[in-house]
Amino acid sequence: MVRGHPVKVLTDASAHALGLVVGTRGRGGFTGMLLGSVSQGVLRHAACPVIAVPAPG
Repeated sequence: MVRGHPVKVLTDASAHALGLVVGTRGRGGFTGMLLGSVSQGVLRHAACPVIAVPAPG
């Protein structure tokens, strides 16, 4: 476990990673197409490729 804001912790870790996998909000309908704030932050600031995976339907 690492303490800190999830976006900062994950983007810091991305400096030494080949890739990151993050989940999305997992809500259905229109909101299911939106990413949460952590996913958005990681996608913007990561130093490696990021895959955003929706929750199983």
